[in-house]
Amino acid sequence: MTVYELQKELNLTYLCNEEEAQTKEIDGCYCGDLLSWVMSRAEPGNIWLTVMGNVNSIGVAVLADISCIVLTENAALDYDAKQRAEQQGVVILTTEKNAYQLAAEISKII
Repeated sequence: MTVYELQKELNLTYLCNEEEAQTKEIDGCYCGDLLSWVMSRAEPGNIWLTVMGNVNSIGVAVLADISCIVLTENAALDYDAKQRAEQQGVVILTTEKNAYQLAAEISKII
């Protein structure tokens, strides 16, 4: 499944790099807000569910080869983070759902 397909299925909202979503494959999901923990435990191809919308999150996503970041609970994306994500090709989406609700939905479709 691609990020694009997931976005359509779960009605998520793009914050940046929508065009990249069609080629990003998803093979799992990781929930977490402690950046060092995510960096050492998320696997390449995971969707990352978090409330961390800062520039450091973009660095973690790139290092961990995350398929996309989904900001849960309508968490804000900092201006600097959006700029960095656009430069690095990191797809960022948002939802009003919390991480548990979204992860439960994701587990039914991937």
